[in-house]
Amino acid sequence: MAETERTERRLRPAPLLFEPADAAADPEHFFDLESIEDPKELLARATELTHAFRAATDRAVEFQAVAAAQLADPKRFDRLLVGDIAERAGWTEDYAAKMVEFGRGLLRDEPAK
Repeated sequence: MAETERTERRLRPAPLLFEPADAAADPEHFFDLESIEDPKELLARATELTHAFRAATDRAVEFQAVAAAQLADPKRFDRLLVGDIAERAGWTEDYAAKMVEFGRGLLRDEPAK
C-alpha cells in the first residue's frame, strides 16, 4: 500500500505557482524552500518540485512539437521550412525535423517512439 501511495504522489506533481515579484527578485528565494528547516520536509518538497518541473518540461516540449508540425504543414499558405523553424526555436535543423515528426505523431494521436 505504501508503494501505491508513493506512485500516486509521483504521478501528480506539485503545482507550479508563480512567485510574487518581490520574492522572485530575491536570488536566495526559491519556492519558499529556503524557509524549510526540517531536512525530511525539504527533501520531500524539493522532490515534488523536481517532478513538477520535469512534467512541465515534458508538456512544454510536446507543445513545441505540435507548433513545429503545424508551422511545417504543407497545407498552410504561410508554411515554414524546417530551417526557419530551427532558427526561430534556437534548434539545429536535425532537431527541428525530429520535432516536426514528433509533433505530427502527436497530432495524429500516436504514441511517442
